[in-house]
Amino acid sequence: MRILYNLGMILLDWLMRIGSKRSDKLKLGFNGRKKTFEAIKSFRKIQPGKLVWFHVASLGEYLQAKPVIAAFKKEHPLWSVAVSFFSPSGYEQAIKKKQPWVDFICYLPIDSPKNANRFVDLLSPEMVFFIKYDLWANYIFAVKKRKIPLYLVAASFRVEQVYFSWYGGFFKQLLFCFDHIFVQNEASKALLEKTGLQSISLTGDPRFDNVYKTSLQPKSFPEIAQGIAKKVMVLGSVWQEDMDSLIPFINQSKDLQFIIAPHDIHAGIIENWQKAITLPSIKYSEFSKADQPSVWNILIIDNIGMLSSLYQFAQWAYIGGAMGKGLHNILEPLAFGIPVLFGPLKKVSKFPEADISNQYGCGFPVKDETEIITVMEKLSQPADYAQACQSAKNLVNDNLGSAERTIEIIKKETWKEE
Repeated sequence: MRILYNLGMILLDWLMRIGSKRSDKLKLGFNGRKKTFEAIKSFRKIQPGKLVWFHVASLGEYLQAKPVIAAFKKEHPLWSVAVSFFSPSGYEQAIKKKQPWVDFICYLPIDSPKNANRFVDLLSPEMVFFIKYDLWANYIFAVKKRKIPLYLVAASFRVEQVYFSWYGGFFKQLLFCFDHIFVQNEASKALLEKTGLQSISLTGDPRFDNVYKTSLQPKSFPEIAQGIAKKVMVLGSVWQEDMDSLIPFINQSKDLQFIIAPHDIHAGIIENWQKAITLPSIKYSEFSKADQPSVWNILIIDNIGMLSSLYQFAQWAYIGGAMGKGLHNILEPLAFGIPVLFGPLKKVSKFPEADISNQYGCGFPVKDETEIITVMEKLSQPADYAQACQSAKNLVNDNLGSAERTIEIIKKETWKEE
């Protein structure tokens, strides 16, 4: 299986090389990976001291890593922190501005034995954290071979995953390489225990820590605030599948204002939505023009990076993705204490936060325009709305502290006084 895996990595490298000629996103990743080793060499010449390495797949996993990084730096302020990304969407966002507590950011090269050994030797970490699920075999084996403490944080497992199949022995072996696995829920813990793993702790999802922090200090957008005259609903990370149901609802909701944040900010997509929406709309990039309206009806966010703070203006939120590739972050609006609607999930077990929010009474799956109207009518009733808002606050408060719990367990098990 290991031979087949490495052949698969060769194929992946070839496919990404070919794809980079046609896709701007793949091109960013392909070109970025070519610079990784030289970047590490330059960084380690400047900062040769103790270093901890965090690997994340993309932006969502980085948001889970951030509270853990902060908790780690609280214990070890003199250590350097390196973060590797596999996805361009995560890396390109992270490098736009200085990241708190992070000293070095890079792409993770394709997972070949040669790349993995070279990467680990050059970076020379004292400790390694993988976040959630992006497990690359050769990198894990390289870390384990060098007896570097290795942890998996914010893990969430499902019974249908390869680790628990009859043919998944090679991949199950990866789980046994970790010194400790920190899981988000009881179901994941039970699955791992059935495999014979023992060093497992239920510490929850660090995203709760991250979204709560954002809700306490959201970015300020006075140009948006001054245009609010009605109650606001934020539609976050929405795709065409979501808008097919939302646009008819928007068109009949003249007593609401909407902030729409598309997942894909392609100009053509936004233009099509504006044509389909009968109420006046304006793009955020147009706010600088002298003729902008003092009060906007429909505001479309045509940039990346604002969404997590926009929920401060909302009474309700709809989060997209469930009808397509996967539900986006519903914890961000819940942290602001507002109820959240989202589409029907294809794989409920893949997004446990959706089911938990529904159980608490602050998350509401809707499959079409009719169900959106029904839920919104209910949530427009003062008593029902107040109850949903309180449920959102309870959900977030009940799940805070994951990062601190994780670091405290590691500290007790392995760390010595410096």
